[in-house]
Amino acid sequence: MKRMRVRTVQNRSAASAGPSGTDLSDSPQQGEANDDVRRLRPLTLLKLIGESSQPLTLAQLVGLMGVPKSTLMRLLRTLELHGYVVRLPEEGGFVTGQAATSLALQTLRGPSVRRACRAVLRSLVQKLGETCNLTVPDAGRVLYLERVETSEPLRMHLQPGTWVPMHCTASGKLFLASMSAVEQQNILAHLPLPRHSPHTITDLDALRAELARIAKQGIGMDNEEFVRGMIAIAVPVVGHDGRPVAAVACHAPTARLSMSALLDNVTPMRAAAEAMKTVLLGGPQALVAC
Repeated sequence: MKRMRVRTVQNRSAASAGPSGTDLSDSPQQGEANDDVRRLRPLTLLKLIGESSQPLTLAQLVGLMGVPKSTLMRLLRTLELHGYVVRLPEEGGFVTGQAATSLALQTLRGPSVRRACRAVLRSLVQKLGETCNLTVPDAGRVLYLERVETSEPLRMHLQPGTWVPMHCTASGKLFLASMSAVEQQNILAHLPLPRHSPHTITDLDALRAELARIAKQGIGMDNEEFVRGMIAIAVPVVGHDGRPVAAVACHAPTARLSMSALLDNVTPMRAAAEAMKTVLLGGPQALVAC
């Protein structure tokens, strides 16, 4: 009996040994590593969903995560309950929810990030002479995250933290035009199109045509569509996946600039967008550098 018992223990040890012959199943370090992986699953899941250009189905997420379907379903239900993911109808897949967006925006509103963003915008305003903004999409609207004003007396006053519509602003139309066909369709199906000026596009087909044009040019334009007498352009701050995570926008009164003159500033605006990408996605070192 004693000999059989020893043999059983030896077999178990050999089966669970790693490449060096150590027993991984009984290793405290291995147990801690497995716990870390389990704790990181929600963040990994949100990252996959947030970075995907299309809603991800349960089957796709199972393949990407490499975890049992039952485990993933429990995790998705928890995230859905707290608003971090949203399940689209008719097996349309999962997208990030409002809670995930709010968490991201709270991070961007941190004092060190805002200082660095303002430094980029301040440099751009010095070159252009007009008000410049950093904007992000937020639940079917555009949020002014940061802003540096022109010194000119004639200007439009909008405080950071202000929301503006998507369908009649340069940043908003840029965000809409950059979406996948599925995302854009879902947004436009529920997006009100109120008239803010005589130039506001309120016809859905006309707006789709405008978005197709913006998608080709990569420049959002507001030609007195939000506020009469004010024009604006926006260029994307592109994330690691090639999709816009924010926009750098500049607006000016028509009494001072024409749209063609404002478009002459696209090159320095794109350079500012690259600098903003470093701030937003480059980590702590980028904040120190700014």
